[in-house]
This record gives sequence, structure tokens and C-alpha cells, in this order.
Amino acid sequence: MRAIVKGIVQGVGYRYFTVYQAQRIGGITGYVRNLRDGNVEVVAEGEREKLEQLLAQLRKGPTGARVTDVEVFWEQPTGEFTNFGIRW
Repeated sequence: MRAIVKGIVQGVGYRYFTVYQAQRIGGITGYVRNLRDGNVEVVAEGEREKLEQLLAQLRKGPTGARVTDVEVFWEQPTGEFTNFGIRW
């Protein structure tokens, strides 16, 4: 799954929130990173049910964030990730 999260999502702990949620759900690998346009990109692999749980959390975001839209692209997993973390 690749998601582009839009709104007030930078400078509010959104990346750390995403890592926490992915680890809390478990079985999700990939990364989260800020984009230059002010949005946040999340690339995640795992069971569809777990990705749906993560997606629900991405739509909420942490306190201080204001998510206005989440574009989701369901893609074939590559298996290239071993954990879930922040990319800079």
C-alpha cells in the first residue's frame, strides 16, 4: 500500500505516530517520510487487514494533525522491507 496523507501533517509528530501505529498493529513493514510539498508518504506491506487498520489510523493522525485527505494506491508488495521506520 502506498498512501499520500494531506493536510497539516508535518511538524506535528505524524511520522512518529505512524511508526508507533505500524508497530502496535504488528506485521507491517515499510516506511513513512515527509514530502517536499507538505504531504506525508507511507509505504507499507503486510496482510490486507492490518494495512486497513493502519490506514484507519492514518486518517485520524496524532493530536495536532489535521488530515484532509488520504490517497491510497494498492500495489504489489516487493518484500524489500524488514521493518517499519522513518525515511529522511
